Amino acid sequence: MAAAPVWSVDPRTGKQREQVAVEATAQEVDEAVRAAHAARGALADRAVRSAFLRSAADQLEGAKDHLVEAADAETALGPVRLTGELARTCYQLRAFADIVDEGAFLDVVINHPDDTATPPIPDLRRYKVPLGVVAVYSASNFPFAFSVPGGDTASALAAGCPVVVKAHPDHPALSELVAAVLRRAAAQHDIPEGVIGLVHGFEAGVELVKHPLVSAAGFTGSVRGGRALFDAAAARPVPIPFHGELGSLNPVVITEAAAAERAEAIGTGLAGSMTLGVGQFCVKPGLVLAPTGAAGDRLVKSLTEAVSDTDAGVLLDHRMRDNFVAGVTERTQLPEVDTPVTPGAGSEHTVSPGFLTVPAEKLTAEGEHDLLLEECFGPLTVVARYEDETEATAVLSRLPGNLTATVHLSTEEAAGDGRGAEILAELTPLAGRVLVNGWPTGVAVAPAQHHGGPYPATTSTSTSVGGTAIERWLRPVAYQNAPEALLPRELRDDNPLGLPRRFNGRLER
Repeated sequence: MAAAPVWSVDPRTGKQREQVAVEATAQEVDEAVRAAHAARGALADRAVRSAFLRSAADQLEGAKDHLVEAADAETALGPVRLTGELARTCYQLRAFADIVDEGAFLDVVINHPDDTATPPIPDLRRYKVPLGVVAVYSASNFPFAFSVPGGDTASALAAGCPVVVKAHPDHPALSELVAAVLRRAAAQHDIPEGVIGLVHGFEAGVELVKHPLVSAAGFTGSVRGGRALFDAAAARPVPIPFHGELGSLNPVVITEAAAAERAEAIGTGLAGSMTLGVGQFCVKPGLVLAPTGAAGDRLVKSLTEAVSDTDAGVLLDHRMRDNFVAGVTERTQLPEVDTPVTPGAGSEHTVSPGFLTVPAEKLTAEGEHDLLLEECFGPLTVVARYEDETEATAVLSRLPGNLTATVHLSTEEAAGDGRGAEILAELTPLAGRVLVNGWPTGVAVAPAQHHGGPYPATTSTSTSVGGTAIERWLRPVAYQNAPEALLPRELRDDNPLGLPRRFNGRLER
């Protein structure tokens, strides 16, 4: 693999700023993975891991001004948005530190022998152990929260797994800066810097997922790129888990009663959600089922006014901008597609938000309008106007898996009168998070959060946000009839680590 320069690019102009690094060769990928593999032992102690995670958060906060400036130069996401994202990232690191300290994620279960059972039960002790080196593929649209210091990295380290991150080409300089910050935090606890590996380049990403010492991978990106890596992970001589977030339409259903009750508020809320971050959020509502009739017309009018008042913005890179403009053109040329606010190119380097309308009937059967059921990354949504509930249900039945699905109900429907429960039942098979009377943009870092969904939203049933994201990087192992002196401390009867566990069928906290 020939080395190639990696440049920092200004998304506002498309011009190269400076050479940041070179694309990693196969040998350099191998060295990064082997260094990470060698660092596993330094993460064995839970107290060290949690302290490392907290130090990482502290170090990131200490370098906040420099990091935000570097991130804005490469992404044009703006200091306010990036400062908030960095704060979220630090909170996430500390939240995983708390999870490590608590220890419940180990799922300790101990069964003493029971000769009276049929069949007899031997001495069995089960808990979870780290998988090994995790490959992390950074996202373009979240240079902190889903990149080098993001949820995949934080949860993997919390599980006891070193990481090798494949930097995203949209923010290579920031990736280098953040990796250096994390390594400084590791050094505070005598953890080798190889615990955080970083490589650049497309081919390096392919080499990484194929490396025999890589035990799992986490990915956030496109369907095309994610599926290629997923297939490579499955085709290895020893296949590995690949937890990929690929693409999502995030459908929204607005009932006729809800539109009649608050059409203007729904239209304004939809405009804010679909244009947030210039439409570059993975949970942007991309398809909205809205009723025909006077209430639906009011909603579209409100949406038109709000979107028309939204400024053009810069996408993360010019490739994305070109894809957005081309996608808009292709969609607007379909029969019976109208553009109350025409999306597309703004200035030479920006895009203007907008939305399309189409009769929902055009989406109820396979045809050329199926393009409207595919994600278009950027500030665009499709409003499908349905005549009746049967038509809306027919469209929902054709949708692929999603990260989110949303319904807006009237006050009475939300109280249990009407089709509210039926619509929730229709949406549940489609998504990992189902919202009522809200908007999907904004993914809280919370223990009950689930950020995932049926394919192509994700390639697994796991979440990449929230405490249970740690489960992706662990595997269970059970010891049978092992002498107490040989058992890991986590599985001993006297519980020297004070772990929550299930002991002979009884939950101990």
